[in-house]
Amino acid sequence: MYRVDINCDMGESFGAYRMGEDEAILSFITSANIACGFHAGGPAVMRRTVNMALEKGVAMGAHPGLPDLEGFGRRNMDITPQEAYDMVVYQVGALYGFVKASGGQLQHVKPHGALYNMAAKSSALSEAIAEAVYKVDPELILFGLSGSELVKAGQRIGLRTANEVFADRTYQADGTLTSRREPNALITDTEEAVGQVIRMVKEKKVHTMQKQDINIQADTVCIHGDGAHALEFARTIRELLGQADVSVRAIGEK
Repeated sequence: MYRVDINCDMGESFGAYRMGEDEAILSFITSANIACGFHAGGPAVMRRTVNMALEKGVAMGAHPGLPDLEGFGRRNMDITPQEAYDMVVYQVGALYGFVKASGGQLQHVKPHGALYNMAAKSSALSEAIAEAVYKVDPELILFGLSGSELVKAGQRIGLRTANEVFADRTYQADGTLTSRREPNALITDTEEAVGQVIRMVKEKKVHTMQKQDINIQADTVCIHGDGAHALEFARTIRELLGQADVSVRAIGEK
């Protein structure tokens, strides 16, 4: 039987601003990536999100991003590998503390937004991020874009890694995601998105914007919790994966 983890970015509210339907979506995912305060979130949001995930039995991961609240961490910054290392240690350590204080265990780390995409292509940034995760806790699983430099760096340093694919994003021929600045970056049709996921899991293929298939490894699939129909999409993808004989389990579950 095929198997995949479903992850979702969470805890991305900030102050009086609310983002996503975290509590409801937690019923349909197996791993939660919790913002650590740099691109979104904050101490109170982190605590509440950790507690909700624990109540639903969802595995938890740190979701460190660039220090860019105004841009939601989606704008590139010219950072050094040392700065990347420091940012990741700082943010993972913060969430690690909340998880431990609530009696839970941190499962993974998944960089956010621009930091994620920059690391996918840069071996220097990837090595710094992987080292940061390893030194905080070598048992943590590093999530990275399938086949990316980040996954390779994690493997080299001795971390368990998870190749991540995206349900609602289109792909380029080199395996990268289509830029959000492009009009065709997002897949808004639920059936199309689910079909893409099932094919990635079962056939290890994805159709690109260049009208060709490329090979892809799908260990965990990301769904976005801030879309207009996020809850409906999460429910549907979980249901249809089951119908397609795909077992949905947390990446760290045996």
